[in-house]
Amino acid sequence: MRAEPAQAAPEGRAPERAAQATPDPALPAAPPPRRPGTVATACLGFAGLGGIALGAGFLAFVACLDRIERTPAARADGIVALTGGAQRIGDAIDLLAGGYGRRLLITGVNERTSRDEITRLNPTQRHWIDCCVDLDYRARNTIGNAIETRRWMRENRFSTVAVVTSNYHMPRTLIELDHALTGGDRIVPHPVIAEGFDAGRWWQHPGAARLLAAEYVKFLAAWVRTRFETDPERSRAAILIGRGKPVKMVAEPLMRRMN
Repeated sequence: MRAEPAQAAPEGRAPERAAQATPDPALPAAPPPRRPGTVATACLGFAGLGGIALGAGFLAFVACLDRIERTPAARADGIVALTGGAQRIGDAIDLLAGGYGRRLLITGVNERTSRDEITRLNPTQRHWIDCCVDLDYRARNTIGNAIETRRWMRENRFSTVAVVTSNYHMPRTLIELDHALTGGDRIVPHPVIAEGFDAGRWWQHPGAARLLAAEYVKFLAAWVRTRFETDPERSRAAILIGRGKPVKMVAEPLMRRMN
């Protein structure tokens, strides 16, 4: 039996296959396949670095808080107490009686709190409350406290002010005051240590840890906001953060009745 010869490939078929097998040098090389999860890994890395930075910043924030109350190193023209704790007002009146300022502004007072109520809580300081204490009912938050402090200092032509507030609240207060006041004004901090609050052992007390964490976030927000605005009274960010204007309008009859 005779074997038949193999059939020849159709003309032009082999060169076509050769052309398909040979890459065209004019075409760009295909990029290497991307490893799955590279983007996710990078995002997790950046998130981890951000978390470490925030944690380190929080520890530095807590470490800077005063642990004990100190007598102001210098006297000031005026004294400002930010409401939020009865101990703040009492300490501020004591500074006024001690001659560390000529007048005292209590800023952020509730509209239902009268001068008589403050006198009732501080009966031994009636003379100073009657003669040398001004009450501000307009400020709604720390931004408003800084605005009203600026107005009060301008009205009384003060250039130095001693600031009385809680130790954990002092860093944010100083940022707002530095932003609101002029370069020639000087601030003398007087942090108040609340009873039962130990910033040195915050990790042992969940309430203190939550308070410090919340204040740290507010501190960061204030620092960022004050980098991009010129005047807190015209700040849209302040309105958004405080869910309203930092100062409120109070009727004059109400002011007279409260005073």
